[in-house]
Amino acid sequence: MFRKLTAAALLTLAAGSAFASDDVAPAKAAEITALLTAQGYEVRSVQMEDGLYEAYAIKDGEKLEIYLNDAMDIVETKKD
Repeated sequence: MFRKLTAAALLTLAAGSAFASDDVAPAKAAEITALLTAQGYEVRSVQMEDGLYEAYAIKDGEKLEIYLNDAMDIVETKKD
């Protein structure tokens, strides 16, 4: 399963559509995407905001903003 998630993250990275260019290294964006995808989120973009990684994602039909710290812990989730 991890291979599928990694492959999906890399394909998304190659497409360039799921990542914003705002200070997030492509490898870190792929890591965040793989982490959240494994938790059932459909990640649309990843960027930085106020020192946190901000992922825009969809889960169960809801648009969400998910904030993660450097340790990859989700510290806040907001409905978009």
